[in-house]
Amino acid sequence: MKINVREARKNFSSLLASAEQGEEIVILKHGKEIARLVPPVIVPKKLPSMKAFRGTIKVEGKPLSRVIIEEREGARY
Repeated sequence: MKINVREARKNFSSLLASAEQGEEIVILKHGKEIARLVPPVIVPKKLPSMKAFRGTIKVEGKPLSRVIIEEREGARY
């Protein structure tokens, strides 16, 4: 959408709402482009790496799968 400075001043709130919805507004002064109102580029946040956290975990004893198998075998008889 192209709009002159005078109209932009009168309708600034609605222009902001339009930009928020994804529309690009070009502001003209004496027919020449002087500014653009564009929606912000939203960059999704990445989740932090779990690698460092996993490195702090120490496993002690037998694996859980081995313990479960042994308990099942012992409980049968």
